[in-house]
Amino acid sequence: MNLRALLLSWLSLALLLTACAPQSSAPAIEVEDPWGPAVPSSSDMAAFYMVLHNRGAQPDRLIAASSPACSMTELHQSILSSDGVMRMQQVRAIEIPARGRVELKPGGLHVMCMHKKAAFAVGDTYSLTLTFEKAGPIQVQVSIRNP
Repeated sequence: MNLRALLLSWLSLALLLTACAPQSSAPAIEVEDPWGPAVPSSSDMAAFYMVLHNRGAQPDRLIAASSPACSMTELHQSILSSDGVMRMQQVRAIEIPARGRVELKPGGLHVMCMHKKAAFAVGDTYSLTLTFEKAGPIQVQVSIRNP
């Protein structure tokens, strides 16, 4: 076998292996329509809502959130207790399935802003950093509006 034929064989093999290599399956998180309701300054708390899309082939988890508009943030879920009263409870993480979506909405999952630093007036925007277990931090702008 001559040198040229050997080089062509190696090149063909390299191209074949490249074409057969698995594509990245890392989570690809997209945040759709982050918003929060208008809340007067007399209220110490507010909530942020959005839709989380995972375009990747692996699940991911929202594990934290932070905003300069809040002294503290937590991931929460609203639940209907056995006595018929709606209550909020902190959750450790919010699962986003592979190629799936999760909606954070009033009466369900949400990011809780505690000890807010200003009134949330319609038209205001606040920075919010969402931290995902695999995808890492994603910063978004939350629009304050009427529900």
